[in-house]
Amino acid sequence: MARIATTAPPRVYSYAGCSTCRKALAWLKQQGITPELIDITTNPPSGAELNEALLQLGGRGRLFNTSGQSYRALGSARLKAMDDAEALAALAADGRLIKRPLLITAAGRITTGFKPEEWQTLLTPAPGA
Repeated sequence: MARIATTAPPRVYSYAGCSTCRKALAWLKQQGITPELIDITTNPPSGAELNEALLQLGGRGRLFNTSGQSYRALGSARLKAMDDAEALAALAADGRLIKRPLLITAAGRITTGFKPEEWQTLLTPAPGA
């Protein structure tokens, strides 16, 4: 198994009431990683971070928490009618709209949700790094 980088802590935007976030944090602890933990509901990612996530994730599909109350209140039809700038502004204004946890590595790599294999890959330094 590749060694996970621990030089700078990753940033993890999460919510204490989210079971997926708790699983991700437990996994990080098992890996010996103490992240910079940020409450996504009170301090959502910046517009720049969300724009970078949009680019890295190949669209906004993985950015939205489609099972949350904020998403249902806003409505999928309204969200589909938004352009990317409007969608990113909505996400930055309401952290509950964002799929969580949102991981930003020290190298600036971003993902949403928690898949241990994906997190392992993102947190492992490239050969020679």
